[in-house]
Amino acid sequence: MMVGKKVPNFELEVYDPQKGGFGKVSLQDMRGKWVVLFFYPADFTFVCPTELADLAEKYQELQELGVEVISVSTDTKYAHLAWHRSEKLLEKVRFPMGADPTGRVSRLFGIYDEENGLALRGTFIINPEGVLVGSEVNFYNVGRNAEELLRKMKANVYLMHHPEEACPAKWTEGKKTLKPSEELVGKVYQALS
Repeated sequence: MMVGKKVPNFELEVYDPQKGGFGKVSLQDMRGKWVVLFFYPADFTFVCPTELADLAEKYQELQELGVEVISVSTDTKYAHLAWHRSEKLLEKVRFPMGADPTGRVSRLFGIYDEENGLALRGTFIINPEGVLVGSEVNFYNVGRNAEELLRKMKANVYLMHHPEEACPAKWTEGKKTLKPSEELVGKVYQALS
């Protein structure tokens, strides 16, 4: 998947910690919402529970922005349930945990490792129209920061309502944005001062 392209519909079985049971999610069912797909290599590993715990800390703020989060690995929904019950770091995880045991969805996003059957650490932001607007991929041994994901989501939501603007590096709510034009060329410093 390339940023700027429409994401085809997909469906995942999930373990839903809020409901305490299994279900299914599809991109089609989430149209009209922002969607964050948060791929990780495997349940019962080492960096993965730290990432999901970090993401769980920001989940409510993400939901308040109109974002649904789905964590995804190539494990089964049964493994997700067992891991959620046994790993103390996951006790605050409330977002659906997607099962991609065939790697179909991981392949769609280009992060499936054919040699070991795992997904790389990929974060994908899909806007309410189903267009991929953000993509980040890390190797197995580097965890992500949910604070930065929240910052990016706030910027994306802001820009959806202000398409004539752009958010500079480290932009946070209330900070200056840029309005690209011929007057701004070579004058970004002045515009941000």
